[in-house]
Amino acid sequence: MKMSNFLLLGLMLLPGLAEAQTASKAWRITKPSWTAADEQRFGEFVTQLGNAVERRECATVDECLRSPANPYAGTDPADLRLFADCADLPYYLRSYFAWKNGLPMSLVSSVNTLPGSENKDPRYSKFGNAVGGRYDIIPSRTSNPNAVQLLNRTIVDMTYSATFRMMGDKDAARFTDFYPVKLNREGIRPGTVIYDPAGHVAIIHRVTDDGRIFYIDSHPDNTLTSGMYTPKFTRSFPGHGAGFKNFRPLALQGASRKANGEYYGGKIVGALNTQLANFSVEQFYGNSPDPAGEWNKGKFLHRGVQYPYYDYLRIAMASGDLKIDPLQDMRQMVADICVNLKDRVVAVDMAIKAGVDRKPHPERLPTNIFGTTGEWEDYASPSRDARLKVGFMDILNQARTLVQRQRSGDPAIVYSGANIAEDLLATYEREARFCQFTYRNSAGGSVTLNLEEARQRVFDISFDPYHCVELRWGAKSPQELATCMDDENKRLWYDRERWLRNQWERRYDARMDYSLDELTGPKPGAGIAQPPDVDIIRLLNSLR
Repeated sequence: MKMSNFLLLGLMLLPGLAEAQTASKAWRITKPSWTAADEQRFGEFVTQLGNAVERRECATVDECLRSPANPYAGTDPADLRLFADCADLPYYLRSYFAWKNGLPMSLVSSVNTLPGSENKDPRYSKFGNAVGGRYDIIPSRTSNPNAVQLLNRTIVDMTYSATFRMMGDKDAARFTDFYPVKLNREGIRPGTVIYDPAGHVAIIHRVTDDGRIFYIDSHPDNTLTSGMYTPKFTRSFPGHGAGFKNFRPLALQGASRKANGEYYGGKIVGALNTQLANFSVEQFYGNSPDPAGEWNKGKFLHRGVQYPYYDYLRIAMASGDLKIDPLQDMRQMVADICVNLKDRVVAVDMAIKAGVDRKPHPERLPTNIFGTTGEWEDYASPSRDARLKVGFMDILNQARTLVQRQRSGDPAIVYSGANIAEDLLATYEREARFCQFTYRNSAGGSVTLNLEEARQRVFDISFDPYHCVELRWGAKSPQELATCMDDENKRLWYDRERWLRNQWERRYDARMDYSLDELTGPKPGAGIAQPPDVDIIRLLNSLR
């Protein structure tokens, strides 16, 4: 074929190619409402991605969505960024799935803090937020929304953790994106979102027969990590909407239908709470609420026996009667902390690569170290470190409880050994040695630690991004500290911040913008004199 014929053929194909590319970006609605089958398939979609993250087959949002774990991989336009950080992830996955399946999508576009909130930052409002506005994705008769523009910019710019800080218990014209759910396997399932009132968001991908809940979450660098639900996700005032919530099913009403089956026009409405079989405020008030209405005095009862919230949740989430293998429980808890430590390596490395550790230390800390903006928000780790501390506290408390329950003859504890404390200790020590992670010191050398070493220094690891990497990992020995180049001023900041490092509770209502001269001891809501006990080896030795 002559070159002129090639050119002619190319010119003939270009309009069709351009049309196909445009069509691939179009958000078409072919199903006007989300059905139970759609919700199940969305959960399966999240499960496939989450399992791939858990198996370390992919590590970022774009890697996972381009991998075989995504059933729609290979169908995306080249300019789709596939980027979502913490609060964006649930919305991004929901929107992506809706686009691929011809479903409607709508989201909160603005929020208002509820009256009485002294903190005007809606991410940490004292009494929670209300919907200020909504954004609907609806085709017109002549055009379709551009899904790439929506996913690349509009949706991720519009969503942040403040949109989760709503209880969702009231039906209103401006409906919430989520509703609180029953504490059972029908309410809490793959695709359910977990909101931590400290500002972190995750999405569930797996629930095991023994009641364990596993999730994935994302971070500012687009990385995805996995974890197990534990008390590191705290309960809070009901208005914060902390805990488990599902996306509210949507329906496009009053739309017209084209000859090709696509819908346009109309308006999007959310299902009412009264229409949702799994709607419940049980997680806030208990299944035996306090008669005076105090949320934190509500009881969680199972067969007439009261349990702490986290224990009750596991009973409720088990498939059938809960049976606990204490040694397997220990392995799971250690594995969860191990994942958190390895994820922290990545987070600290981000700060080092950005050169924050080489900058002079600011004259004051942020107004609140847990909730701020800018460089501190991007590279400091107080919330991440607080969750790590809670993880070590929880493993100690759970070990004590397992020993007590087994020795009291609790039939839920399945153990056939001779000495449960001794076996738990052996399991912990073996798994803790096996969990190793490596950071690069300031001279570029490798420093390898294990989980037990991390436990011993968990209240020494610095959350402050202006410190050298050695202090970020709590180095104490002269050998490990030898490569740290921090000056006397930074070392003094590290010493004075020990009160804040001792604190495991994340307080967003406390002033923390202290200068070096002012940070001479614990302040109201900011810092404690002594850290809590996390010495699980000493505990289990005492129980042998």
